[in-house]
Amino acid sequence: MSNLNSLEKLNAINKNTLMETLDIRYTEIGEDYLVASMPVTSKVHQPMGLLHGGATVALAESVGSAASLYFLDHEKQEVRGLEINANHVRSVREGTVKATAKMLHKGRTTLLWEIRIEDEKNRLISICKLTCIILTKS
Repeated sequence: MSNLNSLEKLNAINKNTLMETLDIRYTEIGEDYLVASMPVTSKVHQPMGLLHGGATVALAESVGSAASLYFLDHEKQEVRGLEINANHVRSVREGTVKATAKMLHKGRTTLLWEIRIEDEKNRLISICKLTCIILTKS
């Protein structure tokens, strides 16, 4: 496990990043998952007043990448996203969305995450899959 071993430390590395801009906060860590939240305000809306799909994908990649950092040796390894895909199944105009990244596969060089984005009533908004590569720091 990395030295980013708490929610406080994971949230601290978001300073001056896209995650801070979008108000993404990591809220819960489990044995094989990480949860983050993001408020749905005009900052993340598309022109029709709905949560922008790109903001949803940014949330998904943020929580999946942070989970990868949490579950690896951050001193010796780093992570890069290789591929992300998303299916948006419901729209949302306001409130908060929650993203839960759950590890599906941990290989020697890749990690596969399923990220469920849900609204405050636990309704599925989007389902995403993120593949990350594990790199050895030089």
